[in-house]
Amino acid sequence: MSVMFVRSPSLIRQLVEKASICVVFSTSTVGLIALAGCGSSSATTGNVTAPRGPEPARWTPLVHVLRPLDVAGPRSDGTLVLAAAGRLMLLHAASASVQPFATAYHSPGGEEPYIALATRGCLGSDQVYALRLRPPRGVVAVSAQGRVRQLERLTAPGLIDGIAFDGTGAFGHRLLVTVNAGSRTTVDAVDCHGRVTTITRSAPRVEGGIAVAPRSFGRFAGDLIAPDEKGGGVFAITPSGQSLRVASSGLPYGQDVGVESAGFVPTGDVDALMADRVSPGNRHPGDDVVLRIGHVALAAAGVRPGDLLVATEGGARTISIRCSERGCRVRHIADGPTIAHGEGHIAFAAER
Repeated sequence: MSVMFVRSPSLIRQLVEKASICVVFSTSTVGLIALAGCGSSSATTGNVTAPRGPEPARWTPLVHVLRPLDVAGPRSDGTLVLAAAGRLMLLHAASASVQPFATAYHSPGGEEPYIALATRGCLGSDQVYALRLRPPRGVVAVSAQGRVRQLERLTAPGLIDGIAFDGTGAFGHRLLVTVNAGSRTTVDAVDCHGRVTTITRSAPRVEGGIAVAPRSFGRFAGDLIAPDEKGGGVFAITPSGQSLRVASSGLPYGQDVGVESAGFVPTGDVDALMADRVSPGNRHPGDDVVLRIGHVALAAAGVRPGDLLVATEGGARTISIRCSERGCRVRHIADGPTIAHGEGHIAFAAER
């Protein structure tokens, strides 16, 4: 990767428009802007070390629960849906409590049946969608009242390892599912009738807490954003199937170590939540808790609505990524306990 230091605003605009580069704002260099190879095709790599924010935050335990895997929501009543030990629960963040939900649902197996919550459109408000990792592989729908049905089967070869709801409409308000096979990932879109459309079969290797970018996220608005724990990159997949590198995380990477969880910060005073699952024998064996960063700590760390938070599986080390049409800024804003084993999405809960 080549890096240039440029003073001229007009030259910066020309380079951004013509070279599809990413602007990484340096906190240590006055009057200079570093231009790196972000936002380019997936074949281009960048290695941007994220500077720390003004007051790094800490992930701390919110509630203990057996083998938490993923958090989605909030629902219209303010509760979140927690996948844990193959079951679904409702998580009340304000009271740090959980209650059973959708008792008819039980994951048929597989280590990581991640979940997503639909908020609008024909997929239904407050409906939960869970990955089904064993035959018939696909997506399971769980209504707001807890009724369970198989939505659709997925036939792409590989490991089904990511799910997100398109709330912006760039993908037609459909569910997006990633299926990883070696160095490449298939992205499928599933509509409310169960029809499956393949967006791409050649995205980079990604997995975990994938999310669709809001309209405020610069040139990546409406794209599917997905982390790569093995390489440390964060990628965007467009509705046309093109893959772009958003940024390099600047954090440790590798199997069960690198960036895994992601979520976009909504408006309002919200706390960030993430599952931390016990994984015996792992370098980061986990705590069996739902972790939280409070909204005051997020704000003190420089996090703002529209920012993307991305956390590592090992140790819950967390960056924020803020993008505009001119480029993206990456900042290291938080860490978790070294033992933490982060999984799934980063969700957000408002105080009620």
